Amino acid sequence: MAIYDTTLGMQANLLFSQTAIHQAYGGVVPELASRYHLEKIQGVLNDALTKAQVTLDDIDVIGITNRPGLPGALLVGVCFGKTIAWAKNKRIIGIDHLEGHAFSANIDNNIPFPFLCITASGGHTSLYLVHDFGVYETIGSTLDDAAGEAFDKIAKLVNLGYPGGPVVEKLAASQEFVDFFKYPRTHGQTLDFSFSGLKTAVLYDLVKRGAYDMPTKTYLGNDDPDLKAKIASSLLVCIKDIFEQKLALALKKHPEARAISFVGGVSCNKYLRKALGEFSARRGMQFFVPAPQYCTDNAGMIAYVAHYKAQQGLFDDIDLDLVR
Repeated sequence: MAIYDTTLGMQANLLFSQTAIHQAYGGVVPELASRYHLEKIQGVLNDALTKAQVTLDDIDVIGITNRPGLPGALLVGVCFGKTIAWAKNKRIIGIDHLEGHAFSANIDNNIPFPFLCITASGGHTSLYLVHDFGVYETIGSTLDDAAGEAFDKIAKLVNLGYPGGPVVEKLAASQEFVDFFKYPRTHGQTLDFSFSGLKTAVLYDLVKRGAYDMPTKTYLGNDDPDLKAKIASSLLVCIKDIFEQKLALALKKHPEARAISFVGGVSCNKYLRKALGEFSARRGMQFFVPAPQYCTDNAGMIAYVAHYKAQQGLFDDIDLDLVR
């Protein structure tokens, strides 16, 4: 839950993290996510209002995420937001979750338009050409597994736990980010992303090394303490190379771009931030990332988008619904 003031900026950005709840299942369980949304949403709203030192009567517009995402969790937020809007006679705006990510680096930065934005999370990896606030085109998107999903699935494959991103980065750092196994990169002329082949390549490489049993789906490499770290290091370097290759191709196709931003949950990764920052610097371009609290899914980025859409008069009716 977040409160954004057009004059004062972000006044509150609070969340109830469900990571610990879903860890036991190795990933997000949609039914549990919906239940905890319903249970916690009122309390988080109360805390946000207290932090911002305002009441609902002081709020002008309710921004509501209504696409894309887990339908059950989205439905809780949409019903809750619409109820407040109806009860307090407030305007509402339905917000695209991915647009929130795309502009999350703008919250604290003055990014020159147009710019390229690469957004990477557990559910989506996309590349945008951003022309102005709310004006952008998708020039590359996820064909199958997203980058964050690749981290999680490969981490699960070798028993690293959930979420996979932080532990993969930690293990990769212990190996100084060396590319031991040379996993395959994509080398097409498309700007779309595909990481399912990378996951399969890691699996088959483990089988070849005798470190994974396909029939029982069991990791057998525990007698080699360095293997997991080498896998993590090779994986991270591979994903970095894929990101750089897509950005280089995007810059050839869109030389008008003046800057690059890297957003989404995967942008918390310090190695990838550094690498893409250096990539941008070599091309004489500015590079922007969100503050850590705006990387993973958060209400702050949704409130920010709602703020500029309200200034543009882009309101929705009370019959706002989920968009699938």
